[in-house]
Amino acid sequence: MKADFNAEDRWEYIPRPVSDKNEEFNALYLKTWEIVSKHVRSIAGMPQSPYMDEGFCNTQVWIWDTCFMSLFCKYAQSVFPGKESLKNFYAVFYGGKRLPFVIPTENEPKWTGAVPGKKFRIQINIADNPPLFAWAEYENALFHGDKRYVKTLLYKKQYLQRHYEWLENLTKPVLLDGFSVPTCWIKRKYGYKWEGGRSGMDNTPRGRVGETADKERPNNPDMLWVDAICQQALSAKCISLLFVAVGDKENAALWDKKYRAKKAVVNKYYWDKKDGFYYDIDDNTHDFYKVKTLASYWALTAGLADEKQAEKMAEYVSDPANFGGEVPLTSLARSDNDFDPSGRYWRGSLWLPLAYAALKGLVNYGYYDLARSTAIKILEQMSQTYYAFEPHTVWECYSPTEHKPATQANGKSGVRKDFCGWSALGPISIYIEFVLGFYEINAFEKIVKWAKPDYTDGKKIGIKNLHFGDVVTDIIAKNNKIVVNSNKEYVLLINGKTYLVKSGENVIDLS
Repeated sequence: MKADFNAEDRWEYIPRPVSDKNEEFNALYLKTWEIVSKHVRSIAGMPQSPYMDEGFCNTQVWIWDTCFMSLFCKYAQSVFPGKESLKNFYAVFYGGKRLPFVIPTENEPKWTGAVPGKKFRIQINIADNPPLFAWAEYENALFHGDKRYVKTLLYKKQYLQRHYEWLENLTKPVLLDGFSVPTCWIKRKYGYKWEGGRSGMDNTPRGRVGETADKERPNNPDMLWVDAICQQALSAKCISLLFVAVGDKENAALWDKKYRAKKAVVNKYYWDKKDGFYYDIDDNTHDFYKVKTLASYWALTAGLADEKQAEKMAEYVSDPANFGGEVPLTSLARSDNDFDPSGRYWRGSLWLPLAYAALKGLVNYGYYDLARSTAIKILEQMSQTYYAFEPHTVWECYSPTEHKPATQANGKSGVRKDFCGWSALGPISIYIEFVLGFYEINAFEKIVKWAKPDYTDGKKIGIKNLHFGDVVTDIIAKNNKIVVNSNKEYVLLINGKTYLVKSGENVIDLS
């Protein structure tokens, strides 16, 4: 990893989007990487330093923030420690280590819980944050293609398997050494009990009984969380796929069996045929808690739905009364009585991590056009907010109704600025994968899958300096002519049709 990275030499290491139609997105993309470069943090004594700072506070690190940050750092693995940052959690969970002490100073405003001048130990905030380690590692492995790294992860360290099994065996709250709060994840027969803050959706109205929530966090003790079981299923699936990548059919089948068992439970108990939607359920009665949130789209991210179920879920994304509209993929459906036009944190705000996961789910089922149109609206909201609202930056979450940041849970104060942080997923990953359409890149199989937009107006679209494995390539389309330059041979799949890219310049004519 290049240690002296700075914004001036960014294009040497970072892919460069090409889109004549979206110059404002190109500008926001560049600005976002510049903010990201300020979030590479070094602290002596951290198991992994430098690491990616989420932008929340300087005395804590967060599991799901870091996992999501790795999903845009994957595009520049030589200069941004995305997957490397996961080591800070592995070391505490499974390596018997603790994070170091720091001495905060007066001029550092984000030292939550610390007193300036006095030693304060950095902590992992929540041990049972969403279990996304396996997904993060798999998505990063698709870019680096390093089988040796994957084998060490799976056989020697076994972090991913151990974390999955740890969650499967949590039957009561525990406070682990090095963590700030006890867990509340509880394994039950058909899923997991949890809580809004632990799920990441702090003041979500999920679990309420009635038309509106009577308090900020319903924390229904009898609810099983749909995202929890879907994320565990996704973990099992990604572990299986990592074993596939290193040629271990036996272990791949073992973890695929775990995945399919979760899939069967989700579709038997969490799918409401009447509404055509995945809901949280009651642990005792298995009744649905009918609060529509973006958390349900983890079922598509994990590939748990069949084609008909995915079609129903996609309809809600197109519906402006639910998750559609000018600012789509809101955290809470617009039809819900608890939806707040200001966002009010998880009462309607656009959150980039869940939006990204939902878009991944849509393309899993071939909804490329819907993913593209939705992604364009998301980036328009981020771009127009950048220019219309001061300071001009990237925000923690966005208003579902105006070109400005969302409000916090109190409905008044604003959310955090310079949040790159997971919000960088929008201008980087959402732009590359869903607007430009490079939805899957696999260094193990040396393949790039491109849902190319049907541009025949002379506008260019594509990407330059895309790195995966030992391949560096430019892919630029104008009308039906595509020029591809590459240092290595690979396969380019364009709208379902396969083309062999050879070293050097390649010209593909789609007409």
